[in-house]
Amino acid sequence: MVTLTVFTPTYNRAYCLHKGYEALCRQSCKDFEWIIIDDGSTDNTRQMVEGWMRRDNGFRIRYVYKENGGMYTGYNAAIAIAETELTVCIDSDDHMPDDAVEKIITFWNEHRDEGYAGIVGLDCFESGEILGDPFPDQKSINLIDLAIGKYKLNNRDRKIVVRTDLYKSVAPMKEFPGEKDFNPHIMHLQISRNYDFLVLNENLCFVEYQPDGMTNTVFKQYLRSPRSFRETRLFDMSIKEAPVSYTVKKTIHYVSSCILSGEPCICASPRKLLTVLLYPFGWLLALYIRYYNHKHP
Repeated sequence: MVTLTVFTPTYNRAYCLHKGYEALCRQSCKDFEWIIIDDGSTDNTRQMVEGWMRRDNGFRIRYVYKENGGMYTGYNAAIAIAETELTVCIDSDDHMPDDAVEKIITFWNEHRDEGYAGIVGLDCFESGEILGDPFPDQKSINLIDLAIGKYKLNNRDRKIVVRTDLYKSVAPMKEFPGEKDFNPHIMHLQISRNYDFLVLNENLCFVEYQPDGMTNTVFKQYLRSPRSFRETRLFDMSIKEAPVSYTVKKTIHYVSSCILSGEPCICASPRKLLTVLLYPFGWLLALYIRYYNHKHP
C-alpha cells in the first residue's frame, strides 16, 4: 500500500487541472495515489481524467463523480475512501513541486510519531515567493496557536498533510444543503485541539488563485453560506486561549452569520455576554454584507 493520498476536489476546472496531473507525473517519488473528486462538473473533466487513467502513470488514479455541493463535500468524499497513512489536498488550480511527495514521505519517515497529526509546509507562488511568513524554527506547531496569532506571523495559506486516521476522526463535516462555502480548515483546527503538526519549512505546493476561487469571493460566501460560517465562528469563539481581539472579531462575524441565516444567536453562543454587547456591530456587518452583494451581484 502507498503512503500518501493526494486528493483534488474540482468543479469545471478541466482548463487547469492538467497542470496538477502533469506535476504528479513528474514526482521523484511515486509512493502516492491521486483521488479526483468531481463536484458535478459539466465540462470535459470526466473524459480528460479517464484518458489519464488509461495511461501508465506510475501511480493510481481514482475518479469519483458526485452532485455539486462545494469543496468541503469533496473533502468528505475523499476522506471517506482514503486508505493511506497520510492525506493531502491539492486544489484543482494548484500543483506540487516535482519533489514534494518525496519531501513529505522522507520527512514523515524521519519524524513520525503518534503524538503528531501530520506535517504543515509552505505554499508558494510560481515565482517562488512564499505565501505569508515561514514557520518559526521549531519542530512542531499547533494550528490553533497559528490561527489566533500567537506567533505574530503573516499567516496565509499553508499546505497541511494529515494522518488519515485523524481526518476520519473529525469527518465528515456537517453538510448544509444549498451552502457550498464551508471552509474545510475547521477539521485541521479540530484535530489541533489534541495534536501538533510537524513543521517543514519547504514549498509543498504552487498556488494560483482563480477569479472564482474561495479566496476571491469572501463577501459573496458570507451571504451564500451563512450557516456554514456560523458553525465556523462557534468553533472560533470556543478557543479559550484566544486573545480578546480575536474573540471579539469572531463574535461580530458570528452575530452577522446568525442574522443572515436566521439561526439562533444569543442562546447558542459560547460567549453570551460578549455576543449581547457586540450584537449591534454584528448587525452592521450583516447590513454591509447585504449592501456589498447588492452592489456587486
